[in-house]
Amino acid sequence: MKRHPAAEIDMPLSLSPPPIRFDESLEHVEPDEAETAEQLIETLTGINQTTLEHEKHAHRSVHAKSHALLTGELIVPDDLPRELAQGIFARAGRYGVAMRLSTVPGDILDDSVSTPRGMAVKIFGVDGDRLPGSEGDTTQDFVMVNGPAFSAPTAKKFAGTLKLVAATTDRAEGAKKALSAVLRGTERLVEAFGGKSATLLALGGQPETNPLGDSYFSQAPLRFGEYVVKVSIAPRSPNLTALTDAELNVNGKPNGLRDAMIEHFAREGGEWDVRVQFCTDLETMPIEDASVPWPEEKSPYIDVARIVVSPQPAWNEARRLAIDDGLAFNPWHGIVAHRPLGSVMRARRIAYKVMAKFRAHHNKVAIHEPKMVDELRL
Repeated sequence: MKRHPAAEIDMPLSLSPPPIRFDESLEHVEPDEAETAEQLIETLTGINQTTLEHEKHAHRSVHAKSHALLTGELIVPDDLPRELAQGIFARAGRYGVAMRLSTVPGDILDDSVSTPRGMAVKIFGVDGDRLPGSEGDTTQDFVMVNGPAFSAPTAKKFAGTLKLVAATTDRAEGAKKALSAVLRGTERLVEAFGGKSATLLALGGQPETNPLGDSYFSQAPLRFGEYVVKVSIAPRSPNLTALTDAELNVNGKPNGLRDAMIEHFAREGGEWDVRVQFCTDLETMPIEDASVPWPEEKSPYIDVARIVVSPQPAWNEARRLAIDDGLAFNPWHGIVAHRPLGSVMRARRIAYKVMAKFRAHHNKVAIHEPKMVDELRL
């Protein structure tokens, strides 16, 4: 994957064609999007209710199982070119962050059912005009998965596939383990011929590797001040890059991913690069089709900031209460300069909020947006 450290970029930013400017007309809202959002909420609530009955605890309807709950610092450098100095990256600074590494399903599965991984980041103490629903807050969230594109082009298509996923929630874990093993073998064959199947990965074909070596992607676009980008977070420090594609055998270890992360952060920390990929061509980098990876040969990911995490307990009961139960990660928690774009992102605005209320009600906790990371008291 091509990397362009910000310090090596000429002034001005040398992309050809140049980045496309943000404009309201880039989005095309379908007339039935409100109905689609209701369908998503109905299906997600069904997943919540199923797992609540089994677990006696309200988990997220997607990304239910956390493997690391971390705090750290986001560092924005003082020498970014103007095109990169947008939104919360407009000026140098240091911000507290909370990070949650997870896997995609809405039920709490044995880690040998190998599915895509997620990373959610909440940045504290940011300034700027707020997005609807987050007025009065001072946080900026980025919600990512370890693949460059979403599993469906639009929210409507996703609503259909989610119903199939919901039907398997909390059923036949043994069968899921067996299927996952078969799918991993099939995915290795696909990748051997230079491909990658989002369907196989989502169903349980995610390779059994260490999630700390993965790169994570917003998958859908968002505003970047004057421009439009996708966001990614990638390992930077040698101790994390060494884990990229590193096999991690979790067979016989129901919480093997979590155990590996606890062991890692007990001894050492890690650093990640926060990167953006500019939209430079609306034909090959569509706004409304989240299933299309934007070609990196046309627009490479460029570093804009760094996340630094020190050695710490990666997962314990206090962190579970403070971050898993006490926080909600939502791309609409943020500033106008980083407004989520496209059908998938618009559907998340309402659905994520409803799901957070479900968890808060059944777990009898107050989900809130702290002003500073220290308020988590970890």
